[in-house]
Amino acid sequence: MRKIDLERNTKETQITLSLNLDGSGKSDHKIELPFFSHMLEQVSKHGDFDINLSATGDLEVDAHHTVEDVGICMGDAFNKALGEKKGIKRFGSAYAPLDEALSRVVVDFSGRPGLSWNVEFTKDTINDFDLQLLREFFQGFTNKALATIHIDNLKGINAHHQAETIFKAFALALKQACAFDEAKSDQIPSTKGSL
Repeated sequence: MRKIDLERNTKETQITLSLNLDGSGKSDHKIELPFFSHMLEQVSKHGDFDINLSATGDLEVDAHHTVEDVGICMGDAFNKALGEKKGIKRFGSAYAPLDEALSRVVVDFSGRPGLSWNVEFTKDTINDFDLQLLREFFQGFTNKALATIHIDNLKGINAHHQAETIFKAFALALKQACAFDEAKSDQIPSTKGSL
């Protein structure tokens, strides 16, 4: 069973997260950042992951801590749910369009965290959500998932479309990288023999 429940409590945020890698795309998010919640729903839906998330934080200061810490928790959950990573595909890549926008995301559960972020949003905010915080989410995820992730927004005029294509492509790439190959269930996908 590739499931995990975890909590992260700091002076800035309180987060509980339940993840099932072999789910059906169900999500239940309790977070006071509607646009960010909408982006996280893309990960559940298009990755076929069941994600239950409750996050509160010091939003009176800024949304930074909450967004970053959700990324940290999600990355930690994926890393722990994958365990020794035996039998996983390890690599995933996907393109996702939304009208005029197009993004590409490539994921490698390599054991070596590294984020390459090539995104220039056409505006700074959506409603009152600061779009530069999305990079902080992905940096937090990358660090705790111990993954190498490349995120490229290739086209886009509408900033909402740009962001949504990133999260959809991320979901599809994660789904591919987390996929389990029964024929290789006892093998770690590395010539080193470990990740």
